Amino acid sequence: MRQLQVQIDSSSGFCFGVIYAIQMAEDLLEEQGYLYCLGDIVHNDVEVERLQKKGLRIINYDTLNTLRDECVLIRAHGEPPSTYQTALQNNLTLVDASCPVVLKLQNRIKTSFDKKDQIFIYGKHGHAEVLGLLGQTNNEAVVFENLEELLRHELPQNITLYSQTTKSTDNFYRIKNELETRGYSVAANDTICRQVSNRDKELRRFSQQFDKIVFVSGTKSSNGRVLYQVCKDTNPNTYFVSKVEELNPEWFDEGDTIGICGATSTPMWLMEEVRNAMLAF
Repeated sequence: MRQLQVQIDSSSGFCFGVIYAIQMAEDLLEEQGYLYCLGDIVHNDVEVERLQKKGLRIINYDTLNTLRDECVLIRAHGEPPSTYQTALQNNLTLVDASCPVVLKLQNRIKTSFDKKDQIFIYGKHGHAEVLGLLGQTNNEAVVFENLEELLRHELPQNITLYSQTTKSTDNFYRIKNELETRGYSVAANDTICRQVSNRDKELRRFSQQFDKIVFVSGTKSSNGRVLYQVCKDTNPNTYFVSKVEELNPEWFDEGDTIGICGATSTPMWLMEEVRNAMLAF
């Protein structure tokens, strides 16, 4: 036994939007035995597998187009208007678990688009939430991942700026300020979710307190990759695992203090499994 001292970050785990979506899924699975979900309900493979064992059926847009007279869960990321159109045509019942923060952003973008604003969205290309935001603009808005990419576009004098809800607030305002410095007029709409965007500051504080950090996240989570790097930059002795089996006892020395933390898509039960496995080393 290595007598490891292990503590889980109490702020880690699902954000409220994911908690809401998973609770809705579990309630419906208990009630009807199966449930279709458009895309992974959360970017964490082990949580998806847990729910699939209860009857969750993950589908893509191709399957959605062929489905008739069924119930389909919309996950927290939200969906474009085209998904709701398909549901109407195919007599599908949509259980909408879109995050309220995302829905608010969608509505604001739609209002801007209707006013003929020139809309630019700071976000990740192809991300489910971003696709839903783009759908509010007939896919006419410009999505960019960083300032360099934005500046490659021919920009109008008046820019209406939005952001994916999970992006960094610091970067968002850095982009806004740089555009204004270059002479553009920027209407910046900050609808970034503070529960997610503040995680980097919280994790820096947490990571400083331990000899080593184990960061638990699904490999598909973009939020997880960013937050892992925050931990790694703060504490170089940071290790990434997506499941218990990836833990390596050789990472740890006798009596090490170890902090366990994770992405907003990482279930607390998985971090607890990781902790229990480490305590047995």
